[in-house]
Amino acid sequence: MTTLTDRFTQHATFVVERTYPVPVERVWAAHADNAQRVQWFGAEDSFVATEDTQDFRVGGRTVNDGRWHDGPTSRYVSTYTDIVENRRIVNTYDMWVDGEHLSTSIATTELEPVDGGTRLTYTEQGVYFDVLDHAPQREQGCAGILDALGAFLTR
Repeated sequence: MTTLTDRFTQHATFVVERTYPVPVERVWAAHADNAQRVQWFGAEDSFVATEDTQDFRVGGRTVNDGRWHDGPTSRYVSTYTDIVENRRIVNTYDMWVDGEHLSTSIATTELEPVDGGTRLTYTEQGVYFDVLDHAPQREQGCAGILDALGAFLTR
C-alpha cells in the first residue's frame, strides 16, 4: 500500500530508435491494423487479455486490459491526438497495475524511410507516479515492445 510519504512524481523524456528491414508502409500497417497490432503489442504468452480494442483515428482509443499469469492485472488506455499516414502517430496514454495509476505519457512514433527499410523513432514524455513506476523501467519496457515489433515484421 502506498503511504503519503511515498507520494511523488517523476518527469522524464526518453527516445528509443529501431531500424526495421521493411518498407514504411509495412511498419505503419503493423500499428494501424488491430489484427496485426495484437500480434506484437503486449502479445506475451504470460499475459491473458480481457480487452484488446483499437479505434485508430484522431480522437480514437486503444485499450489493452488483462492479467499476467499468477500475477497482477494491467490496463493501458490510449487516445490518438495526431496521425499522419506513414509518418507519425502521437498518443497520450495511462497505465494501471492492479488498479493503481502508474503513469500518464505523451508518445510520438515517427517513421522515416532509410536505405533498406524504416527508421522508427519513439519519444515518450511521461509523468510516473509514486513508487509504482519510473522512467528507466518504462524505457526498458518500450524497447522490448519495439523489439517484439521487429520480430513480428521479419517473420
